Amino acid sequence: MKTLVISVLAALAALPASAEEKVLNLYSSRHYQTDEALYDNFTKQTGIKINRIEAGEDALLERIKNEGTRSPADILVTVDAGRLWRAEQMGLFAPVNSKVLAERVPAALRQPDNLWFAFSVRARPIFYAKGMVDPKDLQNYEDLANPKLKGKVCMRSSSNMYNLSLMGSMIANDGAEKSEQWAKGVVANFARDPKGGDTDQLKAVASGECAVTVSNTYYFVRLLKSTKPDEKVVAERVGVVFPNQGNRGTHVNISGAGMMKNAPHPEAAVKFLEYLASPEAQSYFANGNNEFPVVGSVKDNRELASLGEFKKDSLNVAALGRNQSAAQQAYDRAGWK
Repeated sequence: MKTLVISVLAALAALPASAEEKVLNLYSSRHYQTDEALYDNFTKQTGIKINRIEAGEDALLERIKNEGTRSPADILVTVDAGRLWRAEQMGLFAPVNSKVLAERVPAALRQPDNLWFAFSVRARPIFYAKGMVDPKDLQNYEDLANPKLKGKVCMRSSSNMYNLSLMGSMIANDGAEKSEQWAKGVVANFARDPKGGDTDQLKAVASGECAVTVSNTYYFVRLLKSTKPDEKVVAERVGVVFPNQGNRGTHVNISGAGMMKNAPHPEAAVKFLEYLASPEAQSYFANGNNEFPVVGSVKDNRELASLGEFKKDSLNVAALGRNQSAAQQAYDRAGWK
């Protein structure tokens, strides 16, 4: 089946220029079923058929690299600025100069040379067990290293991309030395060794295994929306604090996309990127996967809107990728497994 898909994409890439506007070859590491409606709507609006390859980001990057100049990929869509940065460092993207994207995507949420653009935002605030800790003690990320939280913090592994990006933002804002000391303080407060995903951290907080964690917001909103009794209990027992509101703002990460350097259908690719910034597409991101839109509000998603307004870190998300290596080194030296 995989061989057939590859053959079809290769044939599409060889189509004459007159057919270019009717096909878009999309490589995506987003695996949300709700994105189906996003892609279907683009085809309905433009008549451009989307041929999609889905896999993990590392597999996709290696595939595009191996395909070289004959790659059929027009667009790469992935989550986390660090992964987009990796693709950028591999020289996979072509710059896109679009008035629509320049006007709709804030400068802090796109690569400075317009190689890739954010289309949804996921904040990574602090979550706590109601009644076990005072949220007043959790007003900044830096507070997670406070000794009063000893034995109360649960975290994912240091190699997790979301945590690497969080540390990348800490390094950009506080400096490498101070950020490493912060990591050592957080490690000293661990209730257990890092394990599991974001939802596992939230469940650990709700069960009392620990009292504090960080998580991407959409994981928590999924629990808020859940009809499963055990998941609803987790949401009821856990509170959220958007940290650093008195200074730089809460750390945010993104889902984003860029046009491939060897895209066989560049005009269709630009249309697709511009479509992702449209009101319709932004609504899909907010309502389909509970992510904050880059443009517009979340008023139609009651549970996401219930988290409230908050100040976002204005750091350009490209810095999260640039600091990735330094972030992992700092975690390693701090003993964060």
